[in-house]
Amino acid sequence: MSTGAAWALVGLCAVVTAAIKAAGPVALGGRELPAWFNGVISLMAPALLAALVCVSALADGDHLAVGADTAGVAVAGLALWRGVSIVAAVIIAAAVTALLRAV
Repeated sequence: MSTGAAWALVGLCAVVTAAIKAAGPVALGGRELPAWFNGVISLMAPALLAALVCVSALADGDHLAVGADTAGVAVAGLALWRGVSIVAAVIIAAAVTALLRAV
């Protein structure tokens, strides 16, 4: 694929993405959404975050693997469960991961 074709593909993807994102507000306009739909939308962000954390903590390329990063996420999860702040949990996760990788 030539450089020009690659940039044309990137531009086309940008236009299609913008059109998809604009379709919702254009279609719904100023209408009020049903209460159940708002409930579903509010649950999508935590579900997506949980999926990203699972994939990041358990994936090693194309295979599932348990390693130092998995242990770091687990320890941070325990720390958050015990009431530690998010900043401290990230520092704990980084420290545990680094320590286990060094060993």
